[in-house]
Amino acid sequence: MKILHLETSSRNCSVAISDGDKLLCLCEEVSENYKQSESLHTFVEWALEGAELSLKDLDAVALGKGPGSYTGLRIGAASAKGFCYGLNLPLIAVNSLSTMIEPFLGTGFDVIIPMVDARRMEVYCAVYDGISGEMLSETEAKILEESSFQEWAGKKVLFIGDGAQKTHEIVQLPAAEFNAAVFPSAKYLIREATERFNKQEFEDVAYFEPFYLKDFHGTKPKKPEQ
Repeated sequence: MKILHLETSSRNCSVAISDGDKLLCLCEEVSENYKQSESLHTFVEWALEGAELSLKDLDAVALGKGPGSYTGLRIGAASAKGFCYGLNLPLIAVNSLSTMIEPFLGTGFDVIIPMVDARRMEVYCAVYDGISGEMLSETEAKILEESSFQEWAGKKVLFIGDGAQKTHEIVQLPAAEFNAAVFPSAKYLIREATERFNKQEFEDVAYFEPFYLKDFHGTKPKKPEQ
């Protein structure tokens, strides 16, 4: 099956095309300014061109459902729904954090903790077994403190994602390793999306909402001075 994969939950705007478990083409860019609204549909065009496919060749759309950037998730979900409605395709949704651990499984770590930077001292994170990939702690919005993650002291721990840098500065786990250069990527959606397609585990396109984890809190514009 040929699947279009969209991942917009972080600063990495990422699009991939797969055929079964094979990656055909990947287009992605990490930007400080969250360029999903500008780049996503261009990347879809480029990925299809690179895979030598057209939209009518697709069998499904897979989306990294979050958690992550509220605006990025809304853009990704709106685009995914648009493709599904317009092409009459099923929608597959995958936890963005769970896909980040894939390149690091079986590399010698007891525990892998993917995290996406949130506001101030907060991160979106989950904890996974470093060998099996089993989730050990549910996805949460966590405020970082020196005592955070102490239950994993004594284990070989790897923190990954753009929340890892501030975690390194705050959390007291001397033996832990940190890799802040890892972002959710459409290429990491392929394995789970393929499994879900084969099991016919699809979302209800009409009612699907991204995994925001937290409500959006905007700021009100200041009233002009009289």
